[in-house]
Amino acid sequence: MLSLSQLLSSLLPFLVIVPVLIAVFLYVFASMRYTRAIAVIVQAIFLIPTFLLLFVVREAEIVVSVGNYPGFLGIILRADSLAATFVFLTVIIFLAVSILTIRMPPDPTTRLFLFLLFLLEAVIIGLFLTRDFFNVFVLVEVSTVVVTIMLMYDRARRNLYSGMTFILVNIVIMQFYLFGLGYIYMLTGVLDMAAAAVAIAALDETAVALPYALIMTSIASKCSLLPMLTWLPKVNSLSGARSTVSAIMSGLHIKSGIYLFIRFQDIFGGMATDLFLILGIFTAVSGILLALAQTDMRLILAYSTIAQVGLIVAGLSLGTGYSRIGSQFHIVNHALFKVALFLCSGRIFFAYQTYDVRKIRGLLRTYPAMAWATILAILGIIGAPLFNGSMSKYLMLAGTSGVLEWIFILINLGTILVFVRFSAMLFGSPIKALPKTATDYYGLSVIFVLGIACLALGVLGVPAVGLLFNESVSFDIWGYLEKTAIFAVSLALGIILYKTVLSKRDILSSLNGLRLSFQKLIVSVCIVFAAILIYVGTVYG
Repeated sequence: MLSLSQLLSSLLPFLVIVPVLIAVFLYVFASMRYTRAIAVIVQAIFLIPTFLLLFVVREAEIVVSVGNYPGFLGIILRADSLAATFVFLTVIIFLAVSILTIRMPPDPTTRLFLFLLFLLEAVIIGLFLTRDFFNVFVLVEVSTVVVTIMLMYDRARRNLYSGMTFILVNIVIMQFYLFGLGYIYMLTGVLDMAAAAVAIAALDETAVALPYALIMTSIASKCSLLPMLTWLPKVNSLSGARSTVSAIMSGLHIKSGIYLFIRFQDIFGGMATDLFLILGIFTAVSGILLALAQTDMRLILAYSTIAQVGLIVAGLSLGTGYSRIGSQFHIVNHALFKVALFLCSGRIFFAYQTYDVRKIRGLLRTYPAMAWATILAILGIIGAPLFNGSMSKYLMLAGTSGVLEWIFILINLGTILVFVRFSAMLFGSPIKALPKTATDYYGLSVIFVLGIACLALGVLGVPAVGLLFNESVSFDIWGYLEKTAIFAVSLALGIILYKTVLSKRDILSSLNGLRLSFQKLIVSVCIVFAAILIYVGTVYG
């Protein structure tokens, strides 16, 4: 009889193949009446093997050679704790989005949307499981095409120029990766990440400086680090874009860039960590300032995502064990509360017929269930005590002191300030009479479950870290109380700053319309490449 480990090893390729087959089935064969129900059932079933995978990889990582080719000739899939966590997170988010499709109108676009949804899920899971440089390139390119089609396929939602800009910028970004990949193959003779890591460790740093700069330029751009931080928020706020697509992009798709950042930093032995620490901090600060300048809910959330990505990259670059664990845990936490917030924004838009936060008031009075669901997600992202954000930020800051600690505290103050402003729509009375809309119980239930998960992962943070990342962390109650006191002071200061400054004057309004054209985006990519190459050339040259 097969053991659970052997069973999951044999099923690992099917985690990528089955969503593709389901996508085709839903589009071609499933009746309109049952399409959405089948999608939800399949996603729910998918939770079982991906959850069991978390337990199996605690003992040893699973490595599968598809086709049983010798050596490194075949496609190799690898599931360790990091990959298993990302796969499980992917299924949770796609299950949430699938449940929301139940309320979509029964027309042909529903089947097309579900086809694209399952196809994107397969590609993202494949990206997390692959151990091959070239497969990463292929899967990232395919995910870019699928996301672009999801943004542009609906006649009523087409954004041709922005969609084409998105795909063209991605093509340019991935050319840097492709050139770096070719250079790595020339140096090591393999495309397998594990084998390449061993070969790279034996090489002089100057020999891998150029391929490292090429590959990390691509990954930094995928993460939308400074100076690329305006292009992904623009995509998230496209006119008519579905809130579910924005939730996937901000909650999960951008995390694939962070996942690759972790993987390739490990492969190259943590080169340029100081540079990425600085880039992460400046990206976080810039994201907060740009979020404070916006009036569109989606742009506020999108720039907040950029700020949190910068925070995560900075945490990963701090160089302490707890900061890495806390940063990885924050990736999961951010995905949950950001998906919840984007889904909330979609429900709020249907109720108020606007995304302008200045025109939305009285949410607690008119739609209390939606308001409380929003509050749960907000408490997560600002790091309120007992919520998941507080635990991941506590771990991220463990072992840091001095200037760096204060910088991270100020970044969290900025996050609090952003969401104090965002929360203004919860209070007061509606500015105008609101049209009567049917209560979306499916959407509310999904958002509430995500919000409760934010609380659960905060209360059960230590065992959650053990389950997700197979890491043991100690919890200092006095240190946590100290961070709680800092949060309380930061929250009070954020409310005071909003009441006395931000609500009175639009001091950041000049940043509201900041956008980078296609030409400037390409120049920004080149600037990132030059910065990384000069840094590694100076340090290791």
